[in-house]
Amino acid sequence: MTPRLHQMAIRLWGIYFGLTAAQTLLLLLGGVSLFEALTHSFSTIATGGLSPLNKSIGHYNSPYIEWVTTFFMFFSGVHFVLHYRFILRQPGAYRDDEEYRLYAFIVLFSILFTAAVLLLRGYYGSVEEALRYSAFQVISIITSTGFCTADYELWPVSVHFLFILLMFAGGCTGSTAGGIKSLRILALARHVKSGLVMSLHPRGMFRIKIRGKTVGQDAVASVTAFFIIYLLVFLGGALFMGALGVDFVTAVSSAAASIGNTGPGFGTVGPTENFYHIPAAGKWVLSLLMLMGRLELYTMVLLFFPGTWRK
Repeated sequence: MTPRLHQMAIRLWGIYFGLTAAQTLLLLLGGVSLFEALTHSFSTIATGGLSPLNKSIGHYNSPYIEWVTTFFMFFSGVHFVLHYRFILRQPGAYRDDEEYRLYAFIVLFSILFTAAVLLLRGYYGSVEEALRYSAFQVISIITSTGFCTADYELWPVSVHFLFILLMFAGGCTGSTAGGIKSLRILALARHVKSGLVMSLHPRGMFRIKIRGKTVGQDAVASVTAFFIIYLLVFLGGALFMGALGVDFVTAVSSAAASIGNTGPGFGTVGPTENFYHIPAAGKWVLSLLMLMGRLELYTMVLLFFPGTWRK
């Protein structure tokens, strides 16, 4: 963004506070008190999902407030540099970015799929209602915000599977969202495609390009290693929770929701429950998963390597 790090930090903080102020103003126009508008805006832009109300955003039962929150959750999951470029009157900043296009495609597909299932199964009587509840829950989960306006545990199992995948996917790099991130998913997908093409043309030379630049083999290897470590840590957390006597659905979803920083999962840690009943050992492990998911896995995993502490 800028040649100096402190200048870039100032601009990023400006975008962060600008988004927070914009959402606060829109919530105030919807009749929300100043305190609740501020706290919900802080929680939305940070994709934290905490609320001073027991029913979270669902407390208001207002389509306007839900759509406003959905909009800001979505853009909090976008790379903040793209916001900066858009402010600089580069209208193609979002459209031309491959990571954003993948992120937007995943979100749009998930919303339409969820809404179609809910309509066909008769959960909601209107298209707008089905789209609104679907959009809010889908974006809340993929951005790791964790707000809820519906008990999605009562929805069909196909939606449950989709939501678990969204916990892993996460938002874009350079955003406040958790998860693996869309850029890594894009790199992995192109790596797999390159491998398949190379099997058909063993003597061919194929390069992986993202944002018009060739991705080196070391970067591809790093992304692949990150993905494997992410899955291994998740599986380790899920197995540990199962060993504590937690049921399968709760064990798997609590581990996925913790490492992805999503918050609510399924089973006994669903959107209308909490983690109070989890054994103390389970709380320690899930806390570690949350920390690893927020600080990036490499940072935490390297702490356990002896070579990190040697001079």
